[in-house]
Amino acid sequence: MLLSLLVSLHLLGVLFWVGGITFAYTVLRPATGPLEPPVRLALWRRVFAKFLPWVGVAIVAILAGGYGLLFVVYGSFKAAPLYVHIMQGTGLVMILLYLHFVAAPWRRFRAAVDSAVWPEAAKNLNQMRIIVGINVILGVFTLIVGATGKYW
Repeated sequence: MLLSLLVSLHLLGVLFWVGGITFAYTVLRPATGPLEPPVRLALWRRVFAKFLPWVGVAIVAILAGGYGLLFVVYGSFKAAPLYVHIMQGTGLVMILLYLHFVAAPWRRFRAAVDSAVWPEAAKNLNQMRIIVGINVILGVFTLIVGATGKYW
């Protein structure tokens, strides 16, 4: 029962975060391209305002489930297989990128949109796009490692 709960927490967090950023990057971003800058940038402001707090919740679920599994299944970091350490490493990089995203370009983007300074908002949205793109790549890689690692 505990293992099922920990796996569920971990997977739901990953599903929400990686699925959400993959959708935003591959579907929503191209769909908003033709919109006029004030409309497009205000839309992204609303999207991220709703999404980012949920990513914080997802990160807590991922960490609780992942570290819970690590200690329940393997007992220690030392006993965990390589693929678990790779998932942990890429996951921590993703979390650091998320924290930077929230603390810097998102904060500047939000202020620029709220002040209707569209060129500044667009510049910050581009920085945000780069970070999201990196996290999409890391997230998909980490999913593949997690799904296939025990078969290496």
